[in-house]
Amino acid sequence: MGTPLLPLLVVAVVVLVDVATGAGMPWLPLLAAGPALAAATNGPRGVVFVGLLAAALGTALGIGHAAPAREPAAVVSALLAVTAASCLASAMRGRRERVLAAVRSVAEAAQQALLQPVPETVGPFQVAVRYSAAAAEARIGGDLYALVPTPHGIRLIVGDVRGKGLPAVGTAALVLGVFREAAYDEPDLLTVVDRIERSLARNLGPDDFVTAVVAGYTGSGDLEIVNCGHAPPLLISAAGEIVTVEAARPAPPLGLRALSGQVPGLQRLPLAVGDQLLLYTDGVIEARDHAREFYPLAEGVARHASEEPARTLRALHDELLAHVGGRLHDDAALLLLRKRAEEGPVRAPSDPGTRLPTTASTARA
Repeated sequence: MGTPLLPLLVVAVVVLVDVATGAGMPWLPLLAAGPALAAATNGPRGVVFVGLLAAALGTALGIGHAAPAREPAAVVSALLAVTAASCLASAMRGRRERVLAAVRSVAEAAQQALLQPVPETVGPFQVAVRYSAAAAEARIGGDLYALVPTPHGIRLIVGDVRGKGLPAVGTAALVLGVFREAAYDEPDLLTVVDRIERSLARNLGPDDFVTAVVAGYTGSGDLEIVNCGHAPPLLISAAGEIVTVEAARPAPPLGLRALSGQVPGLQRLPLAVGDQLLLYTDGVIEARDHAREFYPLAEGVARHASEEPARTLRALHDELLAHVGGRLHDDAALLLLRKRAEEGPVRAPSDPGTRLPTTASTARA
């Protein structure tokens, strides 16, 4: 892992202080700080090098101070013992780092399979996504998003699975799999939601559920929205006005319809050129600072809204991290659409093997 510069500097400082002050043996046990520090910054070879150098210098200084033989021997024995323990600690740290690197590699592969890149432009929209998992090394969590061009127009979903960890990731994978199939097969957006509901009813436990906003755009100028117990999207007009898009007919989260008997309703939202729609998960609006204050998302959007969705989300995400002190305690996802032009019906080819030309760009942190 390179030359152990800092541990060598510590050893050099101890030697210089001992020589300059002429204090004798009391300073020499501090040489053990060299190999101990090397265990945190270098591999076993670096630790051995620093430890042997410290032992040699300790012996030389002990002889130079004309100390009784037992004192330098005790110092050298202590240095060798610290060096041996530091070698073991360095080897264990290296093994943990290799395991972590393997876990990261698997997590990145899982993330690419589960949260596929979102097109930077699709139809009349510019699109940007920002995603952060609460478990930083896991890279994926219980929040989900997807945007797909289909024969029935553009379809997208943003959702939040109850719970965390691997069970939440499994539920997110189930929802996304059903959504991608249903979005392509079903001409009606409510039928897409129904298929997700039926799949979750068969596979989830009685206390599990998923909040989600499912939306579709067919080129008519209106965005169809179905809100299933999720945080309401924010509409940012071309003039900069921010409006909360409350559900016209409140509906329970996906997986709980059988308990409430309520069914979701389809809401149509007119979009003009320059209008933007921000979808997000609870991890954004429930993020707290040291004073336990929630992050004011609408105010943040007002400060950072621009004509470039990627730049807007980057600024929002940086501000969100600053609000919580650098570490989120819940998964957080943001998806921003901006209508850049009027366009006719946006549809994918009927052959699933043919893809629309898009430019992929998805940001994660």
